[in-house]
This record gives sequence, structure tokens and C-alpha cells, in this order.
Amino acid sequence: PGDLTHNFTDAWVYVDNKLIGVFEVPCTIPVLASGNAKSVRIYPTVRNNGIGETKKIYPFCRAYETTLDLVEGQTYDITPTTYYATECNFWLEDFSDPSIKLDPDPNSTATLMRENNASIALTGFYGHIHLTTSDSLWIATTAGEMHLPGGGAEVYLEIDFRNDNSFLTGLHAFSSGGLSDHPNIALNPQSTSNMVWKKIYIDLRELVSYNVNANYFKHYFSTIIDSGKSSADIYIDNIRVVYM
Repeated sequence: PGDLTHNFTDAWVYVDNKLIGVFEVPCTIPVLASGNAKSVRIYPTVRNNGIGETKKIYPFCRAYETTLDLVEGQTYDITPTTYYATECNFWLEDFSDPSIKLDPDPNSTATLMRENNASIALTGFYGHIHLTTSDSLWIATTAGEMHLPGGGAEVYLEIDFRNDNSFLTGLHAFSSGGLSDHPNIALNPQSTSNMVWKKIYIDLRELVSYNVNANYFKHYFSTIIDSGKSSADIYIDNIRVVYM
């Protein structure tokens, strides 16, 4: 489903079903256990909503499992791999299709452009919003109706971004009573001279479950040029809403 970028910053590690700890990768993990055929499970872990203090096993990717014969004083090299669970559902915009699945708000003055400049791209095409003092506002919502699971089920927004202007992510819940607006996580600007692609995992579970009467949802993105700037750029790619 799109380019398989990730930002698994940490690993939740179990040996023989006992928690060893949570470690920032790459890492060397001290294990006191020894013996043959020890079960090792490593869970891909994200910084929930981009916050370092809220590390969480990513619920949609499978643990890496292996067995090792552990000898005291020995070091073992492991290169874990993971993959999305087959039960996952995705809403995806990776800009590979010329028809972009983001609907601009009528009030937007800036435009989302589909580009593939090799010096900027992660891989292939991406979205680019160029802001100026005259084209200073961009708002867009995901196309179509998202029927997301409530009741405490896990729901995440993943997005790759490269930006020297702040922008906001949020959720619209649509019910018979109308639209409910939920501004969510704001992404801070990077230095213009040192912009890099980043990836964030935004937790939507509470917002979705709170709206028990919602018939469907749409995600939205909003930005206005930061104070004191005459121009700015936001690049986005691999936008996924993931749920089971």
C-alpha cells in the first residue's frame, strides 16, 4: 500500500515471554537469560503523535520472532523485519495517480501540486504546497467517506512530510446532526536550509471512538503562512489512514 516508509524509532523486546525493555534502535540489548532455543520477539514501536515520551507498539505491524541459543557473554546480530497485518484496511494517497484524493476547501488560496523532483522526492511523486503572502492559505479534506471503527479500536494517520511552515491535521465527524470539527496534531516547521522528510504516526482512536453517532469521517489538513514569512513550502507523501 504505497511506499513502505517507516519511523520505528524503538523496539519492544521480549525473551521467553518476559519483557526485557524498550530500546531506541539501533541498540545493544543486555539479556540475562541463557540457554538453547530462547524465544525472542521484537515489536516495532513508534513515538505516538511524534512525542518521545509516549512510545507505543504499533498495532498494525507484526512482531519479528526468532529463536536463539543464548550463551553468556556472546553478542548476536539481529536485523528485524516487519509487515502490515493482512487484516489492515487503508485509505491511501501516495500521489502515484494523477487524480489526487484530497479535496481543496473553497477558501484555499494556495494549491496542492503533484510533483516528482528527484532532488526532493522520497520515491516518485509527492504533493507540494507553496505558500506566499498572497497565496497564504491551504485547506483540504480526504475524498470520500471514511467508515472508521469506534469502540476503542485502533485507528492511525500516517504521513511523510517535509516542511518549513507549520500545518495542522484534524478530523471531521459527520452525523445526522451535522459536522463535528476536531483539530488534532500540529506539525512544527523545520529550518528552510535543513528540511528533511519525516514520518509521524497520529493516533485517532480517541477522536473516532468519541464520535459514537458519526456516520463517517474525513481527515483534513490546514495551513496558513507563518508570521514573518514571505514564502514557505510543505511537501507531503504516503498519507495513510490505517485501521482493522
